[in-house]
Amino acid sequence: MRKGLLVIVSLLILCGTLQGARIKDLVTVEGVRANQLVGYGLVVGLKGTGDGDQTKFTVQSVVNMLERFGIRVPRAQVKLKNVAAVMVTAELPPFVKPGQRIDVLVSSIGDAKSLQGGTLLLTPLRGPDGKVYALAQGPVSIGGFGAAGAGAAVQVNHPTVGRVPNGAVVERAVPVNLNGRDHLLLSFRVTDFTTVSRAVSAINAALHGPYASALDGRTLRLAVPPAYRGRVVELLARVGELEVEPDMPARVVIDERTGTVVMGENVRISRVAVAHGNLSVEIRETPQVVQPQPFAGGQTAVVPRTQIRAREQKARIVVLEEGASIGELVRALNAVGATPRDLIAVLQAIKAAGALQAELVII
Repeated sequence: MRKGLLVIVSLLILCGTLQGARIKDLVTVEGVRANQLVGYGLVVGLKGTGDGDQTKFTVQSVVNMLERFGIRVPRAQVKLKNVAAVMVTAELPPFVKPGQRIDVLVSSIGDAKSLQGGTLLLTPLRGPDGKVYALAQGPVSIGGFGAAGAGAAVQVNHPTVGRVPNGAVVERAVPVNLNGRDHLLLSFRVTDFTTVSRAVSAINAALHGPYASALDGRTLRLAVPPAYRGRVVELLARVGELEVEPDMPARVVIDERTGTVVMGENVRISRVAVAHGNLSVEIRETPQVVQPQPFAGGQTAVVPRTQIRAREQKARIVVLEEGASIGELVRALNAVGATPRDLIAVLQAIKAAGALQAELVII
């Protein structure tokens, strides 16, 4: 096998027979999702790497906190270097119950240099509705470090962002009542009418009845059969294990920065002729120093010497027949000596000619 073909094949994902995918890996259930939480807090115990005096909200936050403990300190006298103001974010998974713990992400919002060694003080985490759903507190782990001297500095990872594993205790649950529903909506992650239709057929065949119906190219409505009333979890478990063959759209994805090309199995080429030839131009600079004759009164000068050589390879023409497949396209491009970079230009030209029966995506 020729080397050019190996290069091109290495850039293509040639799909064989599609394997079935479980429905649970293709869809999400309406109402079963994570919720985002956010809060404002303070990280203390830093070794001089906290917010500076110019970060007014950090100083104000410390003063307000001390007042809640009955300690009154004039704001002008508060000088802090071991405290950093942070935003605390977390994701509340579905079905989580009060008392369970979740991870939190801590991000500096002031001019702190590092959160290494700090401890997050008790921080309420609120949802979009303004209610407190979790309370976060604990030591911050940044997974790296930063150090600097007078003339050099070193940094590993990002020292102003850290995590508190299991650092938040859930105080309020998001109610999701599946067993009380008479129907469910399953949303596919990718819009495709064929995939939705196949899923409907697979579900109705497994449940022995017309319980599933397609609402559009992305949504499937599943009526709860009488045998599964009050047992919706079992219904979802059974339906989720059913396998369907997702339909792959005819699409060519090109990454011009890396020269990567990915083609789907259903890409087809209409009858087209491809001619490809390389033009290489070589420019060589060899300046020379010219000395004047003795007693001539001249000056030493540098004279440029430029050599230009252009070489164009003879173009080779290959004809692709109607409905050519991926393999035929690869062999044709290899025949004209296309490199990975040339492959991108050839595909764009074929698309511009209207012969590429696929969507061309450039990222």
